[in-house]
Amino acid sequence: MDLNKLANALIPDEAVKPLDYYETLYPERDLEKGAEVTRLAPSPTGFMHLGNLFVALANERIAHQSGGVFYLRIEDTDEKRKVEGAVEVIHSSLKYFGVEFDEGADLCGNYGPYYQRQRAEVYHAYAKELIKKGLAYPCFCSESDLEKTREYQTENKLLPGYYGEFAKCRDLSEEEIYANLAAGKPYVIRLRSQGDVEKKHPFRDVIKGEITVTENNQDVVILKSDGIPTYHFAHAIDDHFMRTTLVVRGEEWLSSLPIHIELFNVLGFKLPKYGHNCSIQKIDGETRRKLSKRKDPEASLTFYREEGYHPAAVRTYMMTLLNSNFEEWLLKNPEAPIEEFKFSMGKMGKSGALFDILKLNDIAKTHFAKLTAEEAFEFMKTWANEYGTSAQQAYFADREYLLKVLTLCMGIGGKQRRKDVICAKQALETISYFFDETFAPSGEYRFEKETVQKAIRSFAEKYSIADDNSAWFEKVKAVATELGFATDMKAYKADPSAFAGNVSDIAEILRVATTGLSNTPDLWTIMQILGEKRTLDRLNAAASA
Repeated sequence: MDLNKLANALIPDEAVKPLDYYETLYPERDLEKGAEVTRLAPSPTGFMHLGNLFVALANERIAHQSGGVFYLRIEDTDEKRKVEGAVEVIHSSLKYFGVEFDEGADLCGNYGPYYQRQRAEVYHAYAKELIKKGLAYPCFCSESDLEKTREYQTENKLLPGYYGEFAKCRDLSEEEIYANLAAGKPYVIRLRSQGDVEKKHPFRDVIKGEITVTENNQDVVILKSDGIPTYHFAHAIDDHFMRTTLVVRGEEWLSSLPIHIELFNVLGFKLPKYGHNCSIQKIDGETRRKLSKRKDPEASLTFYREEGYHPAAVRTYMMTLLNSNFEEWLLKNPEAPIEEFKFSMGKMGKSGALFDILKLNDIAKTHFAKLTAEEAFEFMKTWANEYGTSAQQAYFADREYLLKVLTLCMGIGGKQRRKDVICAKQALETISYFFDETFAPSGEYRFEKETVQKAIRSFAEKYSIADDNSAWFEKVKAVATELGFATDMKAYKADPSAFAGNVSDIAEILRVATTGLSNTPDLWTIMQILGEKRTLDRLNAAASA
């Protein structure tokens, strides 16, 4: 068979350039020895999950720690899955968590285009070269033909795929090929595999260590009927010409490794290093399963943004999953930036990383507790503008007022910082009673209505914002005495039945009336922040309820 003629019939010369052209267009990168070129190569589906962040962080740390390059490539060969705005979602999601690319899609870079559908010419050039060498061929099998083969293989418990006796078009004659072309039959281009599944070879995975890889015998599709490459073919060519040195990806790609090894071999390219990281799992009842984007809301990066987790907290938690020695380092260097931690692929887990939302929440609490009032203000404002209600967005109109609220409610500047706030959403809900639009009086008191109203009216008549804490408390005690509540806690503990309650009960009545809550920070300070008019308005409303 005249393979040059066939190659020209399938892919005309004018559609491609000589192979040397592409080697010149995409030269070796000028980097220091040991610098790694890594990438994130998602499909543009518009959904970013925790696994994307997991892989992105690993690739970013490896590249930047070694003085290399981390780039974004969009693998949009599947047009059906493409979602408009998906690339913006990828950029914004990862940037939010502190992961940024050096080059790639919608960025600068000399190794683009970084969209696979825009690189058709280079794929066609190499597909044509493989056809010339007898390493690829046209396949005219219809979907119906392939489905019958799959059914037969399933019924007979045979290895699925297009290989051996099932590769119907592998050995078509020249006459048969041209007859099919003349008839206008659609076709794909398949690799003519040289592998033998009886042969196994050792392979060094930079994460899992020494593994065994069986040779590929599948005649996989390399160009689809529309001329767009499959992932397998495109990724091999792109990783070569973007000069990728290391591919860190999910362990679900291990089964494709034989195909990728063969493709690099037949293309004459140097194989990059591969590392297959473990999946992220969770405990579901008594079983352990892979985190699912369909079942688990926490699988989506949007979840953490909508809840208002601080990005540094999520990033820190992800590092605990990525490197087994990170927590030990963090304990010794609690104030050091993560970038100072020496990331190691050797410390990445070989089995599933267990996602623990409680552990993440503990880390998030610690991060929130470290924020200054100004930092908390800016972070919460950014969250509210994107995800908050209009009422929550209005909290930020009076900066001075809100900073006082945050200083009190977060314990900023005090001896004990508040360490139970996980996220911005929770924080804004916690301070909602400081704002009239979201103040929700509960009316839930532990005493009879008459007693409650008397206590509130009596205090309202005495209250003055000019009172310091001591004078304020003396007035609370005066109300307690009027209503038969103990002001001496020793006397109360000695004989509780002799009193209607104690002074702390009066304070609780005033607290519920003013905030709607029975447990809050210092009530005197709350009233100082609310101001005299707002405080008295709430007290009078509660006394009349």
